[in-house]
Amino acid sequence: MTFSQVCQINNNQIILNLPADFSGKKSVRVIVDDELDSKSKKIALLQMAATDKLFQDDVNEIADDFDNLENDFENDK
Repeated sequence: MTFSQVCQINNNQIILNLPADFSGKKSVRVIVDDELDSKSKKIALLQMAATDKLFQDDVNEIADDFDNLENDFENDK
């Protein structure tokens, strides 16, 4: 089971109350992720994609496929 929760940091510690489904478990894996850092990385990747030729070619190909489908649909009316 996966459980995700945003926790407040107090004196460099967090308190995490697990849901009842975790009752009786001997261990869990905790991953600490700085949300702001994660968002910054995602934004940087999106900015890189905007200038990536292969990515842009894929986007254009998908757009062309949808244009063709719309034209086919219009012609079938």
